[in-house]
Amino acid sequence: MTGATAIILARAGSRGVPGKNVALVAGRPCIAWTIEHAQQSREVSAVAVSSDDPRALEVAASMGARVIERPLTLANDTARIDDAARHASGVLGLRDDSHVAILYANVPVRPNDLTDRALSLLASSGCDSVQSYARCGKHHPWWTARVGDDGRVAPWEGNVLNHGVFRRQDLPPAFVPDGGTMALRVAALMLRVPGSGEGPHAFFGRDRRGIETADGAVVDIDTRVDLLVADALLRERATLNPHTS
Repeated sequence: MTGATAIILARAGSRGVPGKNVALVAGRPCIAWTIEHAQQSREVSAVAVSSDDPRALEVAASMGARVIERPLTLANDTARIDDAARHASGVLGLRDDSHVAILYANVPVRPNDLTDRALSLLASSGCDSVQSYARCGKHHPWWTARVGDDGRVAPWEGNVLNHGVFRRQDLPPAFVPDGGTMALRVAALMLRVPGSGEGPHAFFGRDRRGIETADGAVVDIDTRVDLLVADALLRERATLNPHTS
């Protein structure tokens, strides 16, 4: 099998940070960081950008990525990322036995080897998908609660607040998808894996694996604060490693 194809998704619309995919982060359009990440990944042989935003497509073309104009029906608030990725896969003519990495354009900060790690596990395990996860830390599900209209606090589930745990180190490991990378067999993306179930996560297939990222290693821009954090981290990285972009 030849190398995997990276499909970068860059929808123009955003409620939290308008135009976030082309917003400047450490002096470059946000999407440029993801394109560069994909191009420098050893397991990736081709990079494509799917977007309805002419500015994002212009950046992609200038960096040598293949441009895929996304239909407006796949670019509204209700459009699902897997639908956009399936459209791109079809345009690219990818076969079911091919591997793809789906990357979000609004994630300018991720470990350099993250996508390689995911694609390597996908290939070595024969699984259907690999997704990156971060530990929940202090936002652990056991520490969620319900706050009533009158201000009364109650456990989110069960009868004991915080499951009776009050020290972070006593919490059992729990993980949340961090948006860093997703690696899939095209057969899974195209919903052709038997037993994958129904619903919006069916495209992950039946055998789903995960890789862990360190705390703060991935920054997914959903708010202005995320944008400021990403900008600071990338500028610090450039200062510490002046010979790398």
